[in-house]
Amino acid sequence: MGGLFGTDGIRGRANVEITPALALALGRAVAARMAGPGRSVALGQDTRRSGEMLVDALASGLVAEGVNVARLGVVTTPCLVHATTLGRHAAGVMVSASHNPAEDNGLKVVVDGRKADDEAEADLERLIAADPGRPGVPNDRIGRMGDDPAAVEDYARHLTDAAGDAFAGLRMAIDCANGSASVIAPDLFAALGAQVRVLSAEPDGTNINVDSGSTHPEALAALVAAGEFDVAFAFDGDADRLIGVDERGATVDGDAIMGICALERLASGTLRNGLLVATVMSNGGLERAIQQAGGRLIRTPVGDRSVLEAMELHDAVLGGEQSGHIIFRERATTGDGLLTAIELVRAWRASGIARLSELAGRIPRLPQVVLNSAARRRDEWSDDGAFAAAVADAEAQLADRGRILVRPSGTEPKLRIMVEGDEQDEIDRIARELAQLAEARLN
Repeated sequence: MGGLFGTDGIRGRANVEITPALALALGRAVAARMAGPGRSVALGQDTRRSGEMLVDALASGLVAEGVNVARLGVVTTPCLVHATTLGRHAAGVMVSASHNPAEDNGLKVVVDGRKADDEAEADLERLIAADPGRPGVPNDRIGRMGDDPAAVEDYARHLTDAAGDAFAGLRMAIDCANGSASVIAPDLFAALGAQVRVLSAEPDGTNINVDSGSTHPEALAALVAAGEFDVAFAFDGDADRLIGVDERGATVDGDAIMGICALERLASGTLRNGLLVATVMSNGGLERAIQQAGGRLIRTPVGDRSVLEAMELHDAVLGGEQSGHIIFRERATTGDGLLTAIELVRAWRASGIARLSELAGRIPRLPQVVLNSAARRRDEWSDDGAFAAAVADAEAQLADRGRILVRPSGTEPKLRIMVEGDEQDEIDRIARELAQLAEARLN
């Protein structure tokens, strides 16, 4: 059963890897590890057809162990996370596969406003593996099932308080990816005083993320380019990520959003310790912009959990990923697409700059190339003397003009080689040479 949890909970094909039996066992495990009889666990889901099936199975496992269940219905992952910070629930489980296609689903465990850590996930795996299908608690101690409408209301109020009057009169468009944002984003932004055009907010259980949302912002960008909008936002299936679109129809990715917010906070003296936390995948242009403004960028491995851990270790208040998964630690412990949109607009308004494109243009983007090399021994790349030496030589060639990232694929027999620098021809050559050497040495 080892390796059940990945970087973002348990994820796989619905009714194939992510089955009702697994959800039932996870519910029992969460009850044993994190809740206990008489306590409550909140359950949320996105708009996938398999969501209700898995929520029902989770709920059955929890109540069989004497734990009460609060169904939040279709909510964003950040809403579910927020609900676990209010003292009413011992834990939460979100049923979502985020930006994955509708055929997939996932189970994400949350405790005290943050994803379960490695130790907790290991304990849950052991409990699931050892689950013998034993009887649960006696009939008079079976848990109860109910709703918690106040959780969604509290979350909406949390966002409204963060926004203030920043959205008054703003002409905007949003793409809800036919996912969780569909149930809250249109009404939220309208209530904040914006004029809102809504795309992809008609979920049918199978169209989540289909040619829409943060992984496919093309239709949203085309709409903005042809119309009269100040800004647009694209969310992913569970609305924990955001990709922006400026008034020209150009995308504003997570690096640009972090840069805009970090530069505004540096200027106002509110970027604690002058730090921005980003992953190894963030473009070097972001790092240069922060350094030139007097701040520092700290890099972490890929994954929002790594970002949050570094933020807490270094007492940073802003961090995230190029994909648009951004954490504003004064207000949340996880990425939140709706909150990110709010913080971006607040930073934009505070800058006094009329057009978002002008702010985004202050975050340069260095040329970057990523190649995938077939490499059966991908995890041994650093042990191969010739290949490791070639990487070191290439890094010396680039010096402070660029960087190289070599990363084994977690799912395929491939080595991912990213080269970034000032000159496109140079980084193309370096990436090509390293990719060819990897295939020759690591197969």
